[in-house]
Amino acid sequence: MERTISIDGQEVKLKSTGATALRYKAQFGKDFFNDLFKLVKGGKADENGKIDPSTIESMDFEFFYNYTWVLAKQADKGIPDPLSWLDSFDVFPILDIVPEIQDLLYNTIQSKKK
Repeated sequence: MERTISIDGQEVKLKSTGATALRYKAQFGKDFFNDLFKLVKGGKADENGKIDPSTIESMDFEFFYNYTWVLAKQADKGIPDPLSWLDSFDVFPILDIVPEIQDLLYNTIQSKKK
């Protein structure tokens, strides 16, 4: 699954593949699903993907930065390492980006209906 989103005025192509969870682990040395489930316990979102501000302090946003980089890397093999890539943006509005990548996240974890 692919989509293009705007981050700090730049069009960024993102791609979710069957290797997303493994690429996440290879790059960051952490299990994708463990990080995701820790996040689910930490923060609450409504049915529209909006995060409840009262739960933000318990969330670790590093997951979203890392996951967004993995999606971008899968779409464009030429992007640099995560910190260099993030440094290429003046702002990286993670709370605005999360709803934009939500469908890609679901694509990564969903099971095929039979």
